Amino acid sequence: MTIAFIPVRTPDDCERLAALADEIWHEYWPALIGPAQTDYMVERFQSIAAIERDMAEHAYEYWLLRAEDDGRIVGYTGGRVEPETNRFFISKIYLRAEERGHGFASRTIGFYENLCRERGLRAMYLTVYKHNDLAIRAYLGKGFETIDAAETDIGNGFIMDDYIMEKRIESA
Repeated sequence: MTIAFIPVRTPDDCERLAALADEIWHEYWPALIGPAQTDYMVERFQSIAAIERDMAEHAYEYWLLRAEDDGRIVGYTGGRVEPETNRFFISKIYLRAEERGHGFASRTIGFYENLCRERGLRAMYLTVYKHNDLAIRAYLGKGFETIDAAETDIGNGFIMDDYIMEKRIESA
């Protein structure tokens, strides 16, 4: 199945993305980090205000993932170029529950590989929660390597406890 990467550009796009993020996060994350931290992180990092701020102030780019067979939105992704490291930071790859396991995440990684090549970036990287075994296995299977770990205080008594995983990009 093929997917299209639809750029998020308008306020309506941001509103649609924030609603999708709220849906996906509240389905997936409470079992791993609890409902209180899920609510906090959605508001802080996935709300309309957070999305618009990241786009305006930190050069984030977001895309809705649309299945080509019937046009349904299966998830979203986003991140930003880090000129200082010549890498792309993948901040988000999230899929609706019923869309997981159908190759959409793999296609998204392929999208980023192409984007990095086109932009002359040497690598892409992401952070992944240390207890998200499914995601860690998937990233390792796609050629990412764990290069570091980080504990980040995100406020309100919450800590993000992540691995930093990187995939080097071969030139075209």
